[in-house]
Amino acid sequence: MRWWWRPPCVLQRVIVNLVDSPDNALQGVLWRYRWGWITLRDAAALAAGQQPTKIDGEVVLHVSRVAYFQVVTP
Repeated sequence: MRWWWRPPCVLQRVIVNLVDSPDNALQGVLWRYRWGWITLRDAAALAAGQQPTKIDGEVVLHVSRVAYFQVVTP
């Protein structure tokens, strides 16, 4: 991945599927991408077969933990 790459879905609601836990994901507004780190606001943890669990504050993840993004359309 190039250092200047930026996801085209910044400032949109996304589901972030993680590499290390395929049954779990995060949902939120992709607020920022900077230096290989993404910031989610208004985030919730998603687990298979359970209701979303709201997360207080912001979630910061390194892109190496992200398998792929899914944009949630309104």
